[in-house]
Amino acid sequence: MPRLHVILAVFQRNFWSYFSGVTGYLFIVAFVLVGALAAFSEEFFTDNLANLDKLNAYFPQILLFLVPAITMGVWSEEKKLGTEELLFTLPVSDLEVLLGKYLSVVSVYTVVLLFSLTHYIVLRMIGDPDSGLIATTYVGYWLAGCALLSAGMVASYLTASTPVAFVLAAILCAIPVFIANLPMPVWATRFIGHDRLFDQLSLAEQFRQFGMGFIPLSGVLYFVSFAALMLYVNLVLIGQRHWAGGNRGTDMGWQYVARAASLAVVLFSANAVMANVNVRRDWTTEKIYTLSSTTTKLLKELPDDRPVLMQAFVSKNVPREYVSVRTSLLGLLTQYQQYGRGHITVRVVEVDPFSDQADEARKFGVEPRKVQSERGGRIQVDDVFLGCVVNSGANEVVIPFFEVAIPIEYELTRSVRTVASKTRRTIGILETDAKINGGFDMQSFRSSPEWRIISELKKQYNVETVSAAGPIDDSKIDVLIAVLPSSLDQNQMANLVDYVRKGKPTLIFDDPLPAFNPGMAPKQPKPRQGGMMMGGPPPEMKADGGKATSLVNLLGIQWQYDQIVWADTITLLHPEFAEVVRPEMVAISKKSGTDSAFSDKSEITRGLQELLMFFAGTIRPREGSKLKFEPLLRTGKNAGLLNWDQFVRPGMFGGVDIIDNPRRKSDDTAHVVGAQIKSEEGDKENKINVIYVADADIISDWFFMVRERRMYSLDLDNVTFVLNAVDSLAGDQAYIELRKRRPKHRTLTVVEKRTEKFIKQSLEEREAAAEDAKKKSEAEKEKFDQKIEKLEKDDTLDEVAKLQQLALARQERDRKIEVFEAQNEQEKQKRLDEIRAREKREVRGVEHFYARLATILPPIPALILGFFVWLRRLQNEQREVPPARRRANR
Repeated sequence: MPRLHVILAVFQRNFWSYFSGVTGYLFIVAFVLVGALAAFSEEFFTDNLANLDKLNAYFPQILLFLVPAITMGVWSEEKKLGTEELLFTLPVSDLEVLLGKYLSVVSVYTVVLLFSLTHYIVLRMIGDPDSGLIATTYVGYWLAGCALLSAGMVASYLTASTPVAFVLAAILCAIPVFIANLPMPVWATRFIGHDRLFDQLSLAEQFRQFGMGFIPLSGVLYFVSFAALMLYVNLVLIGQRHWAGGNRGTDMGWQYVARAASLAVVLFSANAVMANVNVRRDWTTEKIYTLSSTTTKLLKELPDDRPVLMQAFVSKNVPREYVSVRTSLLGLLTQYQQYGRGHITVRVVEVDPFSDQADEARKFGVEPRKVQSERGGRIQVDDVFLGCVVNSGANEVVIPFFEVAIPIEYELTRSVRTVASKTRRTIGILETDAKINGGFDMQSFRSSPEWRIISELKKQYNVETVSAAGPIDDSKIDVLIAVLPSSLDQNQMANLVDYVRKGKPTLIFDDPLPAFNPGMAPKQPKPRQGGMMMGGPPPEMKADGGKATSLVNLLGIQWQYDQIVWADTITLLHPEFAEVVRPEMVAISKKSGTDSAFSDKSEITRGLQELLMFFAGTIRPREGSKLKFEPLLRTGKNAGLLNWDQFVRPGMFGGVDIIDNPRRKSDDTAHVVGAQIKSEEGDKENKINVIYVADADIISDWFFMVRERRMYSLDLDNVTFVLNAVDSLAGDQAYIELRKRRPKHRTLTVVEKRTEKFIKQSLEEREAAAEDAKKKSEAEKEKFDQKIEKLEKDDTLDEVAKLQQLALARQERDRKIEVFEAQNEQEKQKRLDEIRAREKREVRGVEHFYARLATILPPIPALILGFFVWLRRLQNEQREVPPARRRANR
């Protein structure tokens, strides 16, 4: 039985020796400095997220420097100084010495890691980090280091040279760090049935979940197992002196090799079993990876007579970026079966391409997704199955594929509750020129696919197409969705107005300029059937000329069908896109400075973070309206309105062209782009229940792709808002809170505030430059127009001469105006380039200031402590020198 006082004595001897000199502190400073450079790189400020993701990516490689630095002298110094034999002649056991030395290097590493907590302090200074996430990240740092320290001790025992021990330790530790980059041998893949063995043995892969906010049992077991194996090998090497060289030395050597191999097999087997057991603790502040109370409550309410079968079809091997999705899906399915109280049966089918299981998945509608990945330095495209089928009786919901950013819990919970319900509510999709429900298009004579919003709604509701050609049957519809009702003719509009007047829940999306098809703008005429070249009958006229007057009058709102709103919020939130976006791409966010950008009073918008709209309109309540007008979405105050002729011009081949840089003038108003309009309680005359959004692009397919794949690092709430609006109108609030559940977008708030003024100033200067260029062009045109006007009024010229001179003057005007406008455009573009360059320099200057601050601050505590230790050491040396020698030295 190891004796604690002996272990403690060995521990103290080795621990204090590390910090007795300046060298140990120099290693601490180097480690903290390298960590700061990795954590607070330029990409850190570009991502604008208050976390340590950048450091996590390099931390295993940093350990290749730190661990050998700590362990290189543990045994090699003993051998070099000859104290090893003296140590083992003392009344101590090999295990006690080993444990004492291991605890000493672990303690040294812990102290080093504590000094790196300055990274967290810096994050607190410039942003709002998730403390739970940082805590699990540091637990992962500590466990990973403790595991590699045991390997470093093995390397140190193999030599009496400290530099050689450093190199050997780095090589030994590099095996678990870089093993995932090695290609799996074909024979090994066939033997174990998958090619992810090296990934599972990788230190980086095991650390990854700690960096996400988990403390997984499988990861803890991996690090403990690795340390246990290496410590056993170290113990065998220490004990070698007892049996090496004897008559049975060789036999004993092979016996210990067999024992070490057996231990490795046992530990490997335990880890292989635990890899399939998704036991982990979620430490994130929002508990985003734990089943919510909403889900557990819904599962408890499942009817006894509606058993649910959940079948997951997942590939055995998935690319690295989908590993977390696969792990989370399988782990959540286990929890669903646990909380389902026998009402839920889970079946997991591992699918190989071209197998019977693959054919079964396709029959259910689960199709493989071609995903490009890199393995062993080679690019390859894999067919990945990652879908789920949920059914109960004849009810079935298919989730074809779980993309990286799809909220898995929401998808599964919604599917379970939908199939377990005996009835579904019905959503009606009004037929308009937008044709979001797909079908045959008489204008183009081709079929158009249904929009993604329809596919999404079908996972929860019955979805039916509704025609406004006749009276709308309100008894069959729970919620009506009308996209571009301004495209309806007079008869269709009258039927829609009659339906809305009855107080039936209606969700309306209208748009002054739909980005998905600008030709459908309310101000544009309805297209001819078969197109302009087919010679079809003339189209019907739009109701009220596209103004939807009867509808907006009923709702008691004002909506300018030819007016577009702009705001500068998108450049403030995403300065990296400043070159490719325009203010008419309106971002809705409380970071715009408008606290009511999302209404906190409404369950629909409470908790949303960012929406994006393209060329949206604006609405406001009409004076004297008796209806309750509750704004849901507002722009920032640095916004304004553009009239149709300020924003578009006729296209060369018909349609419209959007003017690149129209004249914008802020009206310092937070414009409402979405609102809920309801009758006051007790109002028997007006029965209105409508959500009106002045943008139709908000539900376009592009936003579904952004949501699924988090394209361009955007985390938008467009889809969430629309689905929340439908659920609220349908009276089904079960999923609203669950749908909004996600990690808080924790940004670098201090950096944002510092750079915001530069971005605003740059935007104002760009607008001023465009305005100046426009004024110069108009002044030049006016000068030539005055000359032409003077010729027209010149009575001294006969008609022929006047016409000739007018023609020459107009030609000269057009030629010079063209040259002037080209030069003017060049000057404007040069000025704009200078403004953008200055903006980038100013923003980069702020980022570089905080980057330098984040790099300089972390090493300071270690430098100060090391300096005091050095001074104290000098003082102690001076005390120990006899006075006579000190005088002699003087």
